[in-house]
Amino acid sequence: MRRRVIAGNWKMYKTIAETRAFFSAFTPLVAKSTHCDIVVAPPYTAISAAAAAAKSTNIAIAGQNVSWSKEGAFTGEVSAPMLVEAGCRYVIVGHSERRQLFRETDDNVAKKSLMALSFGLTPIVCLGESDEERSNGLEQEVLRRQFAGGPGALTPDEFSRILIAYEPVWAIGTGKVATPEIAAAAHKFIRQCAAGQFSAAHAANLRILYGGSVKPDNVKGLMAQQELDGALVGGASLDPKSFAAIVNFQ
Repeated sequence: MRRRVIAGNWKMYKTIAETRAFFSAFTPLVAKSTHCDIVVAPPYTAISAAAAAAKSTNIAIAGQNVSWSKEGAFTGEVSAPMLVEAGCRYVIVGHSERRQLFRETDDNVAKKSLMALSFGLTPIVCLGESDEERSNGLEQEVLRRQFAGGPGALTPDEFSRILIAYEPVWAIGTGKVATPEIAAAAHKFIRQCAAGQFSAAHAANLRILYGGSVKPDNVKGLMAQQELDGALVGGASLDPKSFAAIVNFQ
């Protein structure tokens, strides 16, 4: 059975002081949570503080984005070795907000995933369709394209070391949430893409998280679906009690 992962993406929220306060409250609530991997992705400025607070706990730290270059004249970018040095073990790649607002392409996603892997980070690669694309019946076409151009461009060995997050754009920050059945169908399709590109074994071992307005009151229904291997949580991960309730969904 694939091990579950519950990851919190804080986006552009929380100062260093707020990060320390969060971990002070959150860590005791999940100290005995051994049923899943727990990941928190704070903003860049708070990564070191988060890593220090999470030291000797069962909580791993993630970056929210990474450059495709090891170093260079890329003002405002953060490299994979910088994230590792700050204490990250994971990094989110290709989040829908990066694709929509910052024009990231599938090729960017592939290059960033490779760079992350080369420095020992585990990429959480995001795929997902917009409301308009789903309304036009294009969700599978979009997922197939994003998969082929992003994680599908990796080698079989590289692919075996990533996670994927299915995040329907229409359910991010909108209060809408895909039904467990809709989410499971999308995860199953992504797994079929993995089997076609790589192998049935790669598909069976691939962990796919669901991201889209996950909250304490809907996480149990979502996690009841065997195709869902965890969650990428946005707003509900900012509150320690709320996020702990999601982690402890069982």
